[in-house]
Amino acid sequence: MDQKIITLYDEYTHSGISRKDFMKKLAILTGSTALALSVLPLLENNYAAAATINDDNLHTENITYKGADGEMKAFLAKPKDKQKLGCVLVIHENRGLNPHTIDVTKRVAAEGFLAIGVDALSPFGGTPADEDKARDLIGKLDPEKNLQNYLLGLEYLRNRKDGNGKTGCVGFCWGGGMSNKLAVADPKLLAAVAYYGAQPKTEDVAKIKVSIMLHYAGLDERINAGIPAYEAALKKDHVDYKLFIYDGVNHAFNNDTSPTRYNEAAATLAWQRTISLFKAKLS
Repeated sequence: MDQKIITLYDEYTHSGISRKDFMKKLAILTGSTALALSVLPLLENNYAAAATINDDNLHTENITYKGADGEMKAFLAKPKDKQKLGCVLVIHENRGLNPHTIDVTKRVAAEGFLAIGVDALSPFGGTPADEDKARDLIGKLDPEKNLQNYLLGLEYLRNRKDGNGKTGCVGFCWGGGMSNKLAVADPKLLAAVAYYGAQPKTEDVAKIKVSIMLHYAGLDERINAGIPAYEAALKKDHVDYKLFIYDGVNHAFNNDTSPTRYNEAAATLAWQRTISLFKAKLS
């Protein structure tokens, strides 16, 4: 698919552009409204592809914990009959806690961890089925309360009797930016992984005490513009970090429900590196 189309879709999903305006621009790029409509299913997420984990060896449940201003909803997964597990908080993209993020939470659990996928949209009643509504609600979250809700999620994990008190986090897109924020805000965090996430303010990097792993897509000009300043600050402040750029792949390359952006080779390698970090720091 033409990279201009993928770039346009990325702009649509990460800005205030309306669906109507997006479709107009897509029709111009494809040549007609009919072709735009035929291309659209290839761009949008297909959650039927998210069910990739066998639940037989996992315990899963929907849980709640006390947030900054009300209850937070989350999906929990862990290996059956296991105790003292390393704990991982999974942070979704800017479309809320959808089937893909639930599947990623299961994947973390299948690697031997206690994992929760937190629904950041809990203050609005939870993630709606309409992705555009979810994106709009993400923009309406109170930034400080949202950060506190995730920090409280980490505390929830640390206090679970089936966990070992060691916590890490992994986030994607919007969640990648949140992983970076948690690395700054929580000195008790042991491992933070950010997939193509916005970088924190350089003046805040000195606060990071956690081991950081950063995964970036080579074609993701929007997010990659912040890499040089972030990496310079990480080096200057002697932060333990690893940074990987996967050439020739797009933003959201890990999302296997997004057919035009998913890249199996990059996703597999990044996931292996992610799990290796968690096993080293949380076991």
